[in-house]
Amino acid sequence: MSYDKLPPIAAALSLIIGWWFFAGNALTAEPAVDYPPGKLGEVVRLGEEIVLQTDQHPLSKPYVGNALRCTSCHLEGGKHPQAGSFLQTAAAYPAWSPRESRVITLEDRVLNCFMRSQNGVRPPNGSQVAVAVTTYITWLSTGAKIEMNAEKPLGPNHVPPIDLAAHQPANSERGKIVYLQRCSECHGEDGGGDDDNPPLWSDRSYNDGAGLSRVEKLAPWLKVAMPLDDATLSEQEAIDVAAFVNSHARPRFNLKDHLPPPERRGEYNAKK
Repeated sequence: MSYDKLPPIAAALSLIIGWWFFAGNALTAEPAVDYPPGKLGEVVRLGEEIVLQTDQHPLSKPYVGNALRCTSCHLEGGKHPQAGSFLQTAAAYPAWSPRESRVITLEDRVLNCFMRSQNGVRPPNGSQVAVAVTTYITWLSTGAKIEMNAEKPLGPNHVPPIDLAAHQPANSERGKIVYLQRCSECHGEDGGGDDDNPPLWSDRSYNDGAGLSRVEKLAPWLKVAMPLDDATLSEQEAIDVAAFVNSHARPRFNLKDHLPPPERRGEYNAKK
């Protein structure tokens, strides 16, 4: 039935509902379903492969210094709606970074993760790794409205923070009990993980320059992500487990140890 044959009120409601449905879906910006055609699609797929196999992929492996992959923190290859989500993330960049004290691009953000979360060396700007991963993240941002972040380099689906002041102080002893009950089956009592579950401490995990090395960053992530497929930790449990995990030794971050030689910090990778 056309709108002109509906009673005035019904027609108005139909238009409003239709607008709401369209706008709601546009603002939600569901992840792209189809890969782009041609060479662009190939690079998107390459980026996805690197995100899923970072420590083993031949292009990214030389820059990784531990046993973590991008998807260790960005669950489901970044397609998880909250746990390190890549969905709509590209629309938030360039963004102001308090840690870097400058405006950074999406490429900067990705490459800096290699230095901190993966305890490795920063790949060159413009390298295949940099282009592929940022192309993949941008593809997952298809349809999102560009809203650059003037406060911090976080996308619109970033992990919701926990108000630590509203809870008991983080307690690693309580966290150990919860860890042994809820986490050790996958990550091991020694935190070493296995082929399917990442290590949580030691030189095989993230260094102390990574965001997750701080309770205020790790606890919210645990709350929305763990246990895997059954994220039922309370906020207090997540805070205490974060304290327990980060009470263990891990590599120290020293910036100069994670930067390549100046001549390798950027490259023009076009063949012509």
